[in-house]
Amino acid sequence: MKYLVVGPAWIGDMVMAHSLLRRIKQDDPAAIIDVLAPTFSLPVVRRMAEVNEVIDLPFKHGDFDLKGRRQLGQQLKRNGYDKALILPRALKAAVAPFFAGIPTRVGFSGELRSWMLTDARKRKPREIDGKIVDMTVKRFISLGLSRSDAEQPFEILNPELQLNEANRDQALAKLGLTLDKPVVCICPGAEYGPAKQWPMTSHQALAEQLVEQGYQVWVIGSPKEATAGDEIAVSGHADIHNLCGKTALVDTVDLFGAATAVVSHDSGLMHVAAATGAKTIGIYGSSSPEFTPPLSDNSVVVSQPIDCAPCFKRECPFGHYRCLTEISVTQVLQSID
Repeated sequence: MKYLVVGPAWIGDMVMAHSLLRRIKQDDPAAIIDVLAPTFSLPVVRRMAEVNEVIDLPFKHGDFDLKGRRQLGQQLKRNGYDKALILPRALKAAVAPFFAGIPTRVGFSGELRSWMLTDARKRKPREIDGKIVDMTVKRFISLGLSRSDAEQPFEILNPELQLNEANRDQALAKLGLTLDKPVVCICPGAEYGPAKQWPMTSHQALAEQLVEQGYQVWVIGSPKEATAGDEIAVSGHADIHNLCGKTALVDTVDLFGAATAVVSHDSGLMHVAAATGAKTIGIYGSSSPEFTPPLSDNSVVVSQPIDCAPCFKRECPFGHYRCLTEISVTQVLQSID
């Protein structure tokens, strides 16, 4: 079987999708898997051992571009795919597989796109102890299973990104870093909104206490987090390094692999860290680990149960952010230890 997997639009979801690729290969070791993914996620996909070819989906987020997607589908037709697994629920995600003429096209119904699929599945969240549990990774894996198998409990194979030691060493040299002390990475970003973001004062106190315990701290994130990195490194201590905006995603993968632990909010970098094998401490505020946990046996979830959490809001509806402010630095330190 030759598969085309249409990857999701978020880094964290793309990492979780690796569980699906691992399941396909487990069931059929001879399967050929190509992944169609947004440009920014390609470095992560290239670190997935099961992927035969990575195909760039060059369209900007929110850009439908029917003509461009139809042309891409017509180009993909010559690859001779047997089955397409379309992970995003958006109409536009189904366009290229449709025009590629792939005989079997599996995805969830929605956005009036069911006619473009040969197997349109309905999302069926499960209820456990009165709570709806609809883990993203389970939804992804279910698309690679038959309808009957998807209704039964199934194993989740955790994502595993390959590490490149030579690239790690190049990144260390470029950034002027060494591994003479154990490393804890802090990822202060929360693209979703402030309701996922532990206070910067807590991150700063955590960094200071880690340095006192003999660690060096690497603050990692996008250029948008540079100011947050400055706040965390405000003491000017030589062992606290603000690397926000200074690392490419492919470098971040290898730097995480060199760390003793990674502290992150529920974000794309948390999932990347978990997939490298580094001990991952996931801080949860408005979101829930019942939906998007760090998929690793070497991970710890830190959260503060209060009546209004999880609310899944971008900003706290009540303005107090207690689900985050009541998480202590001591809790996170103990999770690292």
